[in-house]
Amino acid sequence: MRVGVTRETAPGERRVALVPEAVAKLVAAGFDVIVEPGAGEAASFLDDAYREAGATLDSPWEAEALVKVRKPDEAEVARLRSGQILIGFLDPLADREGIERLSSRGVVAFAMESVPRITRAQSMDALSSQATVGGYKGALLGAEHLPRFFPMLMTAAGTVPPAKVLVIGAGVAGLQALATARRLGAMVTGFDVRPAVREQIQSLGASWLDLGVSGAEAEGGYARELTPEEMQAQQQALEARIGDFDVVITTAAVPGRAAPRIIPASAVGAMRPGSVIVDLAADTGGNCELTVPGEVVVREGVTLVGLTNLPSSMPYHASTLYSRNIQTLLLHLAPGGTLTLDWDDEITAGACVTQKQKKEAATA
Repeated sequence: MRVGVTRETAPGERRVALVPEAVAKLVAAGFDVIVEPGAGEAASFLDDAYREAGATLDSPWEAEALVKVRKPDEAEVARLRSGQILIGFLDPLADREGIERLSSRGVVAFAMESVPRITRAQSMDALSSQATVGGYKGALLGAEHLPRFFPMLMTAAGTVPPAKVLVIGAGVAGLQALATARRLGAMVTGFDVRPAVREQIQSLGASWLDLGVSGAEAEGGYARELTPEEMQAQQQALEARIGDFDVVITTAAVPGRAAPRIIPASAVGAMRPGSVIVDLAADTGGNCELTVPGEVVVREGVTLVGLTNLPSSMPYHASTLYSRNIQTLLLHLAPGGTLTLDWDDEITAGACVTQKQKKEAATA
């Protein structure tokens, strides 16, 4: 099977769907890989590296399968043909119109967000791999914008106490942010509405912040959305404690929904001047009421970092991790380089988001 790797066209996107390391493994497994010239340049993967890995540098659009990072725009959708495989972050829960466009063209689309969170599919879990990058970068952004040291320093001029960092949400991004902030020397504290993750937070050397608010875990390991009463109680408890911290990193997200508003404007006002909020949920609106997605702003003397698409700001390793996810999914869908779509398989059926094509293939 021929696999095409396109150059990303979304503004600011620097990642690439396959890196040379994965290309070499796919070629060895029986695939032909066609890479659009310049596809990996923004992530520091040059064309010569792809040639050495066994790829062909050419237009990828005629390949049987196309792999992307971001969903195709309308011009790219127009280049797709019936029966063609498309793999990437397709935003199936929020962009139903985009999925319908793919379906109307007969594209068999697999969304990386829809890969089931089961043991067999862990190596295909692109949400987790990119959240790892986002959590790491979030801690660095907190350190960058805080006008203080993260670690404790003992100097001839006296002792500098360590910064206090609170991470809200103990998913993959939150745990990575906790671990990174601790490596940088900060005193770290974590909070999540799922009591079950308390041990994970403490295993990283972080303290547990008890706000007296807890909720159940939803399908896929995510926290369920809090009721309005629970949200109000959480905000009030957080407002009473948030002034104790120099940096707050928020990571709360609900798949397919706007990010829950956890930090009201009044809580921002309770923080000390010079404090920092890094809102890792800015892509879906933000966890803080005052976050401006895509920007860094100062409100009430507090710096709010609302930068979006953080994995793209570290494109080399973000691409490497994502590429391994894509490589594993391709090997699953086309063992030995031959496409074999088993719709009885939980991974294949779960990741496919163009239902019309799935049903037609199943009855063919």
